[in-house]
Amino acid sequence: MGNRQADIDFTFTHPTTVRSLLEVLTPVGWSAEERLGCISYMVNGADDMYDWYDSTPDRLDAVLAELDAEANLPYTVALNVYHRQGGTGGMLMCYPQRRKVSFLPTINRRRIPNAPKFTDLAWYLHALVPSLLRVGLEGYEAREDGN
Repeated sequence: MGNRQADIDFTFTHPTTVRSLLEVLTPVGWSAEERLGCISYMVNGADDMYDWYDSTPDRLDAVLAELDAEANLPYTVALNVYHRQGGTGGMLMCYPQRRKVSFLPTINRRRIPNAPKFTDLAWYLHALVPSLLRVGLEGYEAREDGN
């Protein structure tokens, strides 16, 4: 499928936390636990390195505390989320100060059935937007680029 890239950029009315995002997404089928039974997360710290870490589901509270720590507010952090029923998932990337969040469909990306070259962004919007309204979603921009 080439190097196509799809993402949805969300803007919130006030800073949000990874924990609050996960709390509103969990009731509609999203989970921090990926298919392989692990949690994957990233902190782009002062060294400007995108370091990914794996953890176990029993450490989810500690992972969320680390991602939401005040010391990490100036840095980008991310948590992979998975929708078991949808069979897909991706990365929730929270930018410094936490008013902007991106979702990148990176785990078993859903394709449009009659146009498989393209990502089914409508499915992801339907699965994310209604819940994110509960934590101050102000707007979004969905796009797909490719070469």
